[in-house]
Amino acid sequence: MEVHDMVRMANQIASFFKGYGHDEALKEAANHINSYWDPRMRAHLFAYLAKGGEGLDPLIIEASANIRKPKVEAA
Repeated sequence: MEVHDMVRMANQIASFFKGYGHDEALKEAANHINSYWDPRMRAHLFAYLAKGGEGLDPLIIEASANIRKPKVEAA
């Protein structure tokens, strides 16, 4: 997956859930990524976050504390 595609998708998730209020948005964004992103996508997200996460919505950065870390390495 290309970085810009992953950032775009993560930011779309953040935008969707922002209307839920901050705490609920954090929970639901993490829930969505845990439920619908396969382990490779989540590994890619965490690898990108480790490099600073440039361009990611702050909601996704904060929600990452509740996103399950996969056991696979980022491709």
